[in-house]
Amino acid sequence: MRTGSLRSPWVRAAVAGAAAAGLAAAGLAGVAHAADEQAPLPVTITGPDKVDLALDGAEGEPGQPQIELGLTGPGEHDPDSGTDPEPIPNSGYRVTIDATALKGFAEVGLPESCDVDGLVAVCEGSSLYPGALYNPSWDIRLDLLDTAEAGDYGKIKVTGKGEGLEFNKHTVDVLVGGPELLKKKLPAEPEGFRPGDTYDAPLGFRNVGSMAAHGVVLRFTGSRGLSFPDAYDNCSYAEESKDDLIRYRHVALCTFEGEFLPGAAYELSEPVRVRTADFALGDIFGYSFDAVGAKGAGALRAGADHRQGSGSTLTLKPVKGGQSGDYTKYAEIDLPLQNTYDLDLTGARVAAEQGETVTVDVGLSNHGPAWLGGLRSGGEPIGFSVRIPEGASVVDSPCSPVNDESPSEYLCFADTPFLEDEARTFPFELRIDKVVPGAKGEIALPEHDNPWEGDPSNDTGWIVLNGTGDEETPGDSGGGTGGSDSTGGTDTTGGSQTTGGTGTTGGSDPAGGTTGGTTTAGTGTTGGSGGTTGGQSPQGGGGGLLASTGSTALLASAGAALALAAGGVLVVVSRRRRAGGTA
Repeated sequence: MRTGSLRSPWVRAAVAGAAAAGLAAAGLAGVAHAADEQAPLPVTITGPDKVDLALDGAEGEPGQPQIELGLTGPGEHDPDSGTDPEPIPNSGYRVTIDATALKGFAEVGLPESCDVDGLVAVCEGSSLYPGALYNPSWDIRLDLLDTAEAGDYGKIKVTGKGEGLEFNKHTVDVLVGGPELLKKKLPAEPEGFRPGDTYDAPLGFRNVGSMAAHGVVLRFTGSRGLSFPDAYDNCSYAEESKDDLIRYRHVALCTFEGEFLPGAAYELSEPVRVRTADFALGDIFGYSFDAVGAKGAGALRAGADHRQGSGSTLTLKPVKGGQSGDYTKYAEIDLPLQNTYDLDLTGARVAAEQGETVTVDVGLSNHGPAWLGGLRSGGEPIGFSVRIPEGASVVDSPCSPVNDESPSEYLCFADTPFLEDEARTFPFELRIDKVVPGAKGEIALPEHDNPWEGDPSNDTGWIVLNGTGDEETPGDSGGGTGGSDSTGGTDTTGGSQTTGGTGTTGGSDPAGGTTGGTTTAGTGTTGGSGGTTGGQSPQGGGGGLLASTGSTALLASAGAALALAAGGVLVVVSRRRRAGGTA
């Protein structure tokens, strides 16, 4: 995964939209092997459209690049498919980065991997894959010279050339001392805030740059459990990443005309109302102001179907005294924090003869009311342990043994998001090597103090083979396991659950209570952990919802390892999702 640049959320959205538009225009559904072999393959150069450099040198951390350039090849590849993409055959290419227009006001750190001559770099390569993830990238660092003044301006021009390839031309506008808008920090949710309540977000910014902003655009977003009940007539509304609940967002873009002076602070005429759903838990609300003007807002809408609001007009007003509250580069908050889910593990009772093979369905359900979004961790999996009963061995399962020395201990993983009414099954195919009456094996979630687990009593289930009815299975009412007795290898599970290790849910609306499709059980991916309140870095930085309250035994933070304990396996897993999230 490439090192993230310091581009703002609106720039990331514009770049992603431009790349998507380029592919759509080319009509590419897979790796391009056109019927007409003479047709060039389109390659998109990506990167920020503009960079504002503050005169006080506050733009970015010292030594860190402000510009990341990349390539998007024709076609698409799913980074979560578990397979590597096929390379696109080519005879090599050359990407030229020309920053000569910055001479006189900026020192330019061009990529060391390229052939650099003054302020021009030539980068040669032949590695080219569908999409953007596996393709090369180039970082550029800009530092102001002592002679730089507010208003200095230049363009970085990026072009590409290669036989059989057609590159777009990409430019990066560089402005010195332009407007720089810091966002007002979001207050914590009020005391007593509960799912279903509405959060009033007081949004605003302060221009800490050296030049006025001539028009600004407000972008605010909410994940699946959040919505915006108002529809202002100077705002447009859309849904992004509908097929990915980790990145799914309700989005609003609002434009404001006028001159916003340096050193001055501004706030909205009224708070933005953010409604939380009954299933919401740790959903992410965030916002940003950008000095792109109303005319530049069109680029921000690329790649999404926006509808214009028809309500009242949202306006900006100056803050008396120049500022009100603290201001930060990023502003996010997790809403709400007061909700619970109910994870339920179920096993089965099976009777069979020696030498027979039976299937036992281990079930994991969520009875809500909340979902487990896993938004801050990028979809980190839920881990639980399965102990195989005495006298049986595993022929096949969707889970993995702890190690070769413990063939009867298995670890299972369920991807998040895990919806508020979702059920998944993990079928274990067992061979009865020896009939042991009443042999039982425990199925367990990690034991820990989890404030969001509404009913810990059903976090344990049991597999019972050739039961006598007298087995002690703590945690199950009446000595049961949530399943029913059966013979001859018949599958048994508690409740009506699917098989094959996939989870099914009710509807198809990503913003509603359920979502369609299937989720493969036993395979998990994760990202970095994120913040919980305003003023933190955008999604993926800081301490996450689950990680921040001691529940890392259930959903682990990045960098943790597997911790195993006899009788109950504590699962802490880190597997990072390749693609990053947007605010």
